[in-house]
Amino acid sequence: MLNGLDGLGSLDGLGSLDGPGGLDEVCGRVLAETGCPSVSVAVAAGEELVLARAYGWADVAAGRAATPGTAYGLASTTKAFTALAVCLAVDRGLLDLDAPLPAGFGRMAPTVRQLLQHRGGFPSYYDFAYSAPGSSDAPGDAVDIEHYRRQLHEPGAEFEYANLGYQELARLLEAVTGRELGTLLREWVAEPLGLAGFAFGPVHPGPAPSAVRYTPDGRAYPPCHTGHPAATSGWATAGDVALFARRALGLLKPETAAAVHDAPAIFAPESLGYGLGRVVQRTPDGSVIGSHGGGMGGVAAMMLDLPGRGLSLAVLANSTDKTARNAVVEYLTGVLAPGFDPRHFAPAVEPARPFTLSPGSWSGRITAHDTTVPLGLTVQPDGLVEVRLADHPPVTVPALASDRWDVRLDTPLQLPTSDARLAGPTTGLELRLRDGDLSGRAVAYKSGDREGFLGSYLPHPCELRRDR
Repeated sequence: MLNGLDGLGSLDGLGSLDGPGGLDEVCGRVLAETGCPSVSVAVAAGEELVLARAYGWADVAAGRAATPGTAYGLASTTKAFTALAVCLAVDRGLLDLDAPLPAGFGRMAPTVRQLLQHRGGFPSYYDFAYSAPGSSDAPGDAVDIEHYRRQLHEPGAEFEYANLGYQELARLLEAVTGRELGTLLREWVAEPLGLAGFAFGPVHPGPAPSAVRYTPDGRAYPPCHTGHPAATSGWATAGDVALFARRALGLLKPETAAAVHDAPAIFAPESLGYGLGRVVQRTPDGSVIGSHGGGMGGVAAMMLDLPGRGLSLAVLANSTDKTARNAVVEYLTGVLAPGFDPRHFAPAVEPARPFTLSPGSWSGRITAHDTTVPLGLTVQPDGLVEVRLADHPPVTVPALASDRWDVRLDTPLQLPTSDARLAGPTTGLELRLRDGDLSGRAVAYKSGDREGFLGSYLPHPCELRRDR
């Protein structure tokens, strides 16, 4: 099912989207092959919308078709909107990109720029909690983000994609303006840019229709609540997102707009970095491509801006499974942005390397907000690792490593804390070897939403000493 309006025919080179094997055919095929309920697509040229189409169902049970006016959850694409509000506060003299945050961080105080670039020292983290059937209220047993507002490494030392850092920025914005983030996003960002469908919160308030969010097997998500809305809780139409990508930097002073694309490399390749709320790719011909993806329960989003061509695009889908989103983005970028590397739909995943830790045993503990949990590891001669966690029977699992971590592994063991029982049944370990001892983090999480809904991802510091 296609719903939309467009004016591609008047733009040189873009008419091929309507040819044989074009956008309509691609989107119809992708939805049929993946089972994704719907996808909404928009393209902006200059600062005007030239294409807005939607395919499939915004609400399967009600038989409500997706339209270009349907708002979708944005998940992490919200960060680009929050970052713009922060940059506007900089231009208004309320914040300084390179000033450390106020008291509360001590020697570990990150700067605003470091937080925007995911270099503030915070670890990866997310928490999601869902309303009871028939309700939009937050559940009473949600994870408290206050238990995890701690940095695990020095600011500026390394990149780590961190919802926690963006929530710290929201706290700072609210403190210096005396206004809630949702109000700032509406008055500073959405209204000046003409984004009629943008909203912020656990549900879209209307009056525009919104897309129901679905698991990969077609179960509808209830309203989702989180402790880091600044990083994840935006809603918009695909047209809103495409227009935001094209128009946003025009609100900023030239030097601040330039800083958005000043993006230290994430990992290899060096051409990929993260700036002020945008993933930045520099193509072999020197062009800059700014983007931001988003994914969470029932959401797969992508924003892409091509400043050199004066084009932007947005693809939004209402399924956790990103396959449909990725396929449509890959098709569109093949036509509109041949220099874009489709492997970089989101900030790069840290490359793995073989596990090479020598045999030995370590004992220590995991520190949670309300308890400590005993932890032991034994690296066996065959390279497998025996893990001993609390009172669980030991398990033996394979391990990998990376440039940052000497040990990376997952276990089917439940971390025995109240938060971890809410988060999920898996405990992962990421550890560095220093002077013979191991330190790093233990993460409680749930993998995916093939059963139930997407859980949380909760990092805890841990330390182990080598057994003598």
